[in-house]
Amino acid sequence: MKSRNRLADETSPYLLQHADNPLDWQPWGEAALAQARREDKPILLSIGYSACHWCHVMAHESFEHAPTAELMNHLFINIKVDREERPDIDRIYQRALQLLTHRSGGWPLTMALDPDTLAPFFGGTYFPREARYGLPPFSSVLKQVEAYYREHRADLAAQSAALVETLQSMDAPTTARDDPPSALALDMARQQLEHAFDEIHGGFGGAPKFPHPPNLTRLLRHSAMIRRRGHEDAYALHMARYTLARMASNGIYDQLGGGFCRYSVDARWMIPHFEKMLYDNALLLPLYTDVWQISGDERFANIARETAAWMQREMQSPAGGYYSSLDADSEGEEGSFYVWTRDEVRSLLNADEYAVFEQRFGLDQEANFEGHWHLYCRLDIDEIAQALDRPIQDVEHLLSSARARLFEHRAQRVRPGLDDKVLTAWNGLAIRGMAIAARALGDDAMLSCAERAADFVRRELWRDDRLLVTWKEGRAQLDAYLDDYAFMLDAELELLQTAWRDEDLAFAITLADALIERFEDREHGGFYFTAHDHETLLYRPKTWADDALPAGNAIATRALQRLGHLLGETRYLIAAERALRAAWPQIAQLAYAHNAMLDALEEWLEPPQMVILRAQSVPPREWLRACHADYAPARLAFAIPGDAHALPGLLAERKPPQEGTLAYVCTGTTCGLPVKSLDKLKQILRDNGSN
Repeated sequence: MKSRNRLADETSPYLLQHADNPLDWQPWGEAALAQARREDKPILLSIGYSACHWCHVMAHESFEHAPTAELMNHLFINIKVDREERPDIDRIYQRALQLLTHRSGGWPLTMALDPDTLAPFFGGTYFPREARYGLPPFSSVLKQVEAYYREHRADLAAQSAALVETLQSMDAPTTARDDPPSALALDMARQQLEHAFDEIHGGFGGAPKFPHPPNLTRLLRHSAMIRRRGHEDAYALHMARYTLARMASNGIYDQLGGGFCRYSVDARWMIPHFEKMLYDNALLLPLYTDVWQISGDERFANIARETAAWMQREMQSPAGGYYSSLDADSEGEEGSFYVWTRDEVRSLLNADEYAVFEQRFGLDQEANFEGHWHLYCRLDIDEIAQALDRPIQDVEHLLSSARARLFEHRAQRVRPGLDDKVLTAWNGLAIRGMAIAARALGDDAMLSCAERAADFVRRELWRDDRLLVTWKEGRAQLDAYLDDYAFMLDAELELLQTAWRDEDLAFAITLADALIERFEDREHGGFYFTAHDHETLLYRPKTWADDALPAGNAIATRALQRLGHLLGETRYLIAAERALRAAWPQIAQLAYAHNAMLDALEEWLEPPQMVILRAQSVPPREWLRACHADYAPARLAFAIPGDAHALPGLLAERKPPQEGTLAYVCTGTTCGLPVKSLDKLKQILRDNGSN
């Protein structure tokens, strides 16, 4: 029987992919670190994730290659890390790589560490087994790195100390500014985003092109903010809407099955890197819902519905939690699950279906992916109807039947690998997105989907009064990070607005209290990425800027503000203000790198309108629908049943009337008289310009 290494006892699908390598891989932990110190060997740290194409390539070329594995075992203590389970380790060494090489990082991340200090002295990403792409062979790199470790120990000590000092200084408290946080940063970010905007294809910057949901959210919120002030910023709205429209019509979106890939390798959103991540779709789902509410364009609502359907169909476990990702590869080839030949499509469709399908999805053009066709929307439906002289309704019907037929056929192919671990932070994002879409689109199935996931997190990932990071096959492990607490708190507040449940409020309060207790920088404000009792690593990050995800500090700040206003709890408001003031020097320096933090700043400067609906039983749906009928980021609305138990804080004062319905409407600390009629409530909502 083939021997397995020490990854065989892990739950991470990524680590398990490497359990059969002829390499003595170990998970990150004291056993591996102590062995490196004891044997005086440098650590070869490899970080990746299960859906990563180039991680697979490096594994096949080097980690499964016996001579390379033997060399690694001889020269190094080899540690493998799933970046999705250990974002703390990944965050530290990605930053270190940038300092060492002055280049951006990525995955697979390959770092050589001093076993005594855990400071890296060499780093890179993918290395080929044989020299190619302008890169040296991996075996040569390994020998040179180990030789450098042996021959330059004194230099390494000095280099390690300098690197750690620089890393610590990146998140150190900065000199406080005399000016308090102000709306100036909101305007600065707006202009910076316009400067980076791709007017032709949408999005920001060139290839490879990522969706950057925090940028799009900021633009939508900025447009709404300007409208509340009685003016218009049509171009801010255009940048967001055009980007979302271009993404939805191109290959980064799965035109048959719904859902978005992680990024596009080109500037046109045409050919994606084919992995599908839960977090990208969780963040994009509410954005398409928002733009539908703003524009009334059903195309955006359809994309939201299809994305939600993909999350429900393929990403929700029977137990309720959402899985993490789908691989870019199937049968060892990137994208093979998604691409087509003309003959294959023609054989599956009738003549009328093929006539409209080929024009709609580009099969009448040259192949766009390695001799195959990856589907994108080349022509609008009305253009096809005109070209074929057919009614639009006929074209829509034929496209619908063709898509269904091809989707059914595609389902029989070998599927991309599924990373079926459940991550708390990403589930928080998905629950939030599903809750927002559910109430805007009036979809009870989406709401049920979100509630099942929230119940799963409480049941399976809350242990001994703290969150855990990851769950798979009944096993939950690893103490949670800031993002886990912040994203779940934010999700619970959105669920409460969609459908009130006492247990969601109770969990939100528990999360908020734990977040402040375990993560707040009590001296300078803001929140560390790791808890106060987390293992000691190279340094302790506290970051404000967004990356692929919105910054945990930003979501924590905004969610604490919202919960503080909902309950009248000043502890939450004070912690949020301290975080904003701590972040202000970085925000003022580069505003648009901190867009999620700017959302929190906007709500600090102009607290959102808070609507509490009460009735003896359940407040009528039409009252809640009136509050959520439009895109209103500066409004929160909660319909609290008459039998809600032991409401805390201000909510205890929002009593239900003896008959009918009451709306309690407040903005910040200012409240009006209770509103007794739906027409009056609608008038107040209009007069306050909350949309």
